[in-house]
Amino acid sequence: MTQTSAAQAAARPLLFSPATFRSVTARNRIVVSPMCQYSATDGVPNAWHMQHLGARAAGGAGIVMAEATHVSPISRITPRCLGLWSEEQRDAFKPIVAMIEQLGAVPAIQLAHAGRKACTTPPWEGSKPIPPAAGGWVPEGPTAEPHAPGHTPPHALTAADIARVAAEFAASARRAREAGFRIAEIHAAHGYLLHTFLSPVSNTRNDEYGGDLAGRMRALMQVIDAVRTEWPADLPLFVRLSCSDWIEGGNTVAEAVEIGRALKARGDVDLVDCSSGGLAQQTLPPLVPGYQVPFAEALRRDAGIATGAVGMITTPEQAEAVLAEGKADLIFLARILLADPAWPLRAAKALGAPVVLPPQYQRATV
Repeated sequence: MTQTSAAQAAARPLLFSPATFRSVTARNRIVVSPMCQYSATDGVPNAWHMQHLGARAAGGAGIVMAEATHVSPISRITPRCLGLWSEEQRDAFKPIVAMIEQLGAVPAIQLAHAGRKACTTPPWEGSKPIPPAAGGWVPEGPTAEPHAPGHTPPHALTAADIARVAAEFAASARRAREAGFRIAEIHAAHGYLLHTFLSPVSNTRNDEYGGDLAGRMRALMQVIDAVRTEWPADLPLFVRLSCSDWIEGGNTVAEAVEIGRALKARGDVDLVDCSSGGLAQQTLPPLVPGYQVPFAEALRRDAGIATGAVGMITTPEQAEAVLAEGKADLIFLARILLADPAWPLRAAKALGAPVVLPPQYQRATV
């Protein structure tokens, strides 16, 4: 690197510095957070997903992560959710992945199992449970306790069932690799299956998958083991955690730090995507800008693992400060990118970083 280019790199805002995990380097530290679109048919992505993800890649994000993509038909949140349990779904993802890469972003995917929150209508239809008698299915969980009144009681997973679910995650990871994704994230937050194993509120088992935190982590660790049999060692693996249940008797940031330490010790998990809540009715703190950033800061500092910050981060200056103060390694953005796919380009201009537009858009005003 020449003296001039070194000086330019040193002056570059951290938000627009490259981020490298294993063999993958993103052009900046802005991640399109996985945001469910509830727009698939039989789990197959379509033109909606192409434009949704492609627009955000063109808008300048460094990593574009496809929404929660489910490992089996009964693991979907709604009948309209994405899946990756078939080759048809894998093949439909291939042109979307190619588009993301063509636009300069890293294609990523979140692998998910909704657990006891499965089988509801989309949010714009009320997120109402669909009973088996109305065409729904029986969800799965750590126990037979339903997510909420009116929800179908889940099938309590046996040890053999958990091994089957882990194998489903592995098979989906293989298809994600074959589709060309470069980062995979395991969803263990927001009241979905792996989170319900982690939390003492929802996991009241008395076998090896319950009890103390080591037991409650066992299902997650088994899934990671299985995924890593199909997800290459040179590709990054992230885990999304709910770092607080916001419920008395539930997990707190202290437990999240312990989970983070266990993930760090494995050596095969590269980053914790730090969110919170979603388990049940909860009392949330004031929803102020950056209210979840302290979780990312705590895990990065106390567990020694890279973290992603999320939650009401809306301005370039706020995102830059999170990185500059050492609170996180990546910035995951959701609602602001729904409203403005070109937010990263505007952020670059605001922070004095180069604004790099696709050649087709170079007449645009940013």
